Amino acid sequence: MQGRAAAAAARRTSSFGVKRTTASFSTLVGGGMQEHPRSVLAAAKSPHVSHPYYLAKKNTINSSSLLSSARRHQSTATATAAYDQTVDVFPSIIIGPNRSIVPVGTFAEAQAQFLDPDPDAVVTLSENLRNANMGVVAHYYMDVELQGVLHAVGREQEKEFGSSRIAIADSLAMGDHAVRMCREEKVAAIACLGVDFMAESVSAIMERSGFGHIPVYRATMDPIGCSLAESAERDTYRAWLKQTASQEDVAALHVVYINTSLETKAISTSLVPTITCTSSNVLATMLQASAQMGPGKLKILYGPDTYMGTNLITMFDAILSAGESAEEPWDDARIARDLHPEHNRDSIQALRDSIDVYQNGICVVHHMFGGEVVNAVKRNYDDAFVTAHLEVPGEMFEIAMTKSLEGKGVVGSTSDILRFISKKVADAAESGPGSASDPQRLQFILGTEAGMVTSIVKSVQDILDRTGNQNVEAEIVFPVASDAIMSVDDGGPDLAVVPGVGGGEGCSTAGGCATCPFMKMNDLDALNDVVEMVLSTQADPKSSIHEVSLRGHLPPDRLKGKMLGDARAIDLGIEPIMYMRQFMQDKRLPDELIQKVTAAAAASTKV
Repeated sequence: MQGRAAAAAARRTSSFGVKRTTASFSTLVGGGMQEHPRSVLAAAKSPHVSHPYYLAKKNTINSSSLLSSARRHQSTATATAAYDQTVDVFPSIIIGPNRSIVPVGTFAEAQAQFLDPDPDAVVTLSENLRNANMGVVAHYYMDVELQGVLHAVGREQEKEFGSSRIAIADSLAMGDHAVRMCREEKVAAIACLGVDFMAESVSAIMERSGFGHIPVYRATMDPIGCSLAESAERDTYRAWLKQTASQEDVAALHVVYINTSLETKAISTSLVPTITCTSSNVLATMLQASAQMGPGKLKILYGPDTYMGTNLITMFDAILSAGESAEEPWDDARIARDLHPEHNRDSIQALRDSIDVYQNGICVVHHMFGGEVVNAVKRNYDDAFVTAHLEVPGEMFEIAMTKSLEGKGVVGSTSDILRFISKKVADAAESGPGSASDPQRLQFILGTEAGMVTSIVKSVQDILDRTGNQNVEAEIVFPVASDAIMSVDDGGPDLAVVPGVGGGEGCSTAGGCATCPFMKMNDLDALNDVVEMVLSTQADPKSSIHEVSLRGHLPPDRLKGKMLGDARAIDLGIEPIMYMRQFMQDKRLPDELIQKVTAAAAASTKV
């Protein structure tokens, strides 16, 4: 318990070595990473084979022919890591029957110590949230201590009330959960645990759903940045959009990743018709947009995530390379069946040629899966399932994609990764009791931020409890060095450790990426502070002390009162999100958006 207290005390003043001040990209890439934006660009421009669509398909694709044909068209480069990443055996957490957890390696031990949360911390937060009538939406990448407590509070709420006011999800679903809590649970406030653009998006979705009067509070008054989101706020991003907007007779659609600020979305909308996408629906968005406009009649601008965009282009190249001579050719019938019913080889070629990817957008966390990490996966984990977020670059992504074609891997969003692991464990657990002397261990490489493990552990434990299977285990492998931790010395007898490194970059000096320093600015103490301020304000409405402090916890309001042309900037910022939500509901891009694309092209011709 003292170790936990020491770790918590450390996070009150730092986030894995970062003082809790402005968490912009520039302040978090100091030391050996100062050249990061420029050094990454060369790797970012080199496409890597990826396949986000094949994951859910029953039909198996021949990976060797697909990859070899892709390599003839594109050179595959390994991401250059900023550190020596030599490592042979990765740390892991083994999840077994009866909720057993066995950590292997110091990094895993630091993760596991918070998976069974402090009962006092659970009771305190649960009571405070109930008294304040607050809900909590949090991203999967929160630190393990915070997620462990949130999961426990959520379970207690479900037992007591039949529903939960706690939701841990990806960035898009966070807004949906917040609306549900407002509509069904009648909460008076929402705590949003993530980076600033997530709080912005949650607040915007709530406003459009009729709950703009319910406040959304961040965990800290300090800005919580995001390297990827900030890459779209540079002048080069706007210049890239303006270049297309100035071209005559060009029908263009900007597909912007949801991991961007409302300001980016607003300015983009003012320049080029824009729709938001997620890592789960980006491919479907492009396919449908091209189908609705017609082959070769639409230019698609994708940004800011360079790796995701180049991965998509290379995937199209691989499909087009797998012609009739391939073992499993991608002919017109297969494209219509497995990709989109209104597409064929000619239209896929036209779509591939129409995509323009922004070349300077990097997620500092996902970029750091370097060459030595990839080599260790190949050497020692050939039989493992491999998962990778759609933003992961280089050969790490190629490994996961190859595995996905064989049903032994997944590439996609955080939700896709969680669903894949859960399904594999459920299939094994439901197949039969197995042999007590020969337990079945499923091994998964976790190719994304380590904070995902809390939700994975909960899901696996629930599956094993439900099925009663005593012979299935799941091993979650972190592709980082075993000692990717930092020590916290509070002057007491204990020496606590927390996952991460002291330099603040969120990546280990010996093996890949472990944690996102931006996300780790959210911690349990900060959340409790916010809830207590809400309680104090409710108890004494006339006191302005805590009310003033709470204003600093509201999402950024850089667009408040601003106009872009004749439109309110906030409306332009929300518009791409609403277009995406309508697309997800109707499976078609809104007619209003298509009309704007056509009108913009006509207007450029007249100028």
